[in-house]
Amino acid sequence: MLKTFAGALGAALIVATGATSGAVAADLSGAGATFPAPIYAKWAEAYKAQSGVGLNYQAIGSGGGIKQIKAKTVDFGASDKPLKPDDLNSSGLYQFPTVIGGIVPVVNLPGIAPGQLKLTGNVLAAIFYGQIKTWNDPNIVKINPGVNLPSMPITVVHRSDGSGTTFLFTSYLSLRSPAWASKVGASDSINWPVGIGGKGNDGVSAFVKQTVGSIGYVEYAYAKENNATYALVSNKAGKFPQPQEPAFAAAAAGANWGAAPGNYLLLLDQPGANAWPITGATFILVYKNQENAAQGQGVLKFFDWAYKNGDAAASSLAYVPLPLTVKNLIRKQWAANVMSAGKPVYVSK
Repeated sequence: MLKTFAGALGAALIVATGATSGAVAADLSGAGATFPAPIYAKWAEAYKAQSGVGLNYQAIGSGGGIKQIKAKTVDFGASDKPLKPDDLNSSGLYQFPTVIGGIVPVVNLPGIAPGQLKLTGNVLAAIFYGQIKTWNDPNIVKINPGVNLPSMPITVVHRSDGSGTTFLFTSYLSLRSPAWASKVGASDSINWPVGIGGKGNDGVSAFVKQTVGSIGYVEYAYAKENNATYALVSNKAGKFPQPQEPAFAAAAAGANWGAAPGNYLLLLDQPGANAWPITGATFILVYKNQENAAQGQGVLKFFDWAYKNGDAAASSLAYVPLPLTVKNLIRKQWAANVMSAGKPVYVSK
């Protein structure tokens, strides 16, 4: 049976939103990306037990998270698609990263083991465009010598909701395929040429699990939890690294957050033999001017706690924690960017 993070997340949120005697602050609300939902659930449960403060996080997709924070219906939004500085400024928002992860193609192919199938960016783009229609297509066979690829049609599975995972995946396809870039492009929501849509990483995982001959894309934690058959993807160096924490860390190794206006930074197709090509950070969105200083403080205090105490949980789910230097940079940004009545709502100690 397919395991999903919906149950785990729901359990965490039941704990997080239940009434607790002696709670020191109001519960927090957030919405957005499904990419980090597994780690936010773990952090929420542990933080609730320690502080008495709960987190009600709705994993509705990055597009939904951006809409909800702009509508001021939640304390924070979450997105794997970072907003560009102009969009942040026009909306009065500030964003910061929490963890780094990888997106992997997952397949349902009889006789194919996890990591046995190899794909290039160009071939992936041709599959998701509908140009490559069968698994024994010569373009796939060429990069998989000795692999017994079945003669069956390919069913493409994609996200049906506005998704930062989709933004990162289609941005990668655009980098590797000029045809994809010109005909389809990169966004959190696109007009897919072919395929069926699933809501959230869970939805894509479920469709691939039940559809023989299918291929989809999910955050690696979902593939790991569901024991899904993932494919390897060639990186900029022409290598096929395993999609695991060291490869995600290798892709992030050269990231210069200090030189990224608005923390807008993509980690796709980075150099290095060990770098996973579809790597990305996930982000939190809050208002620079906090109408409710206590809630704004609560959000930053929660993520500061996660920075200090949440690395082991993140690693257990194959996310890459931010380096300490980056965490300290973000902490300084909080004090300078998130204000109420002209004063910082939270200063990390």
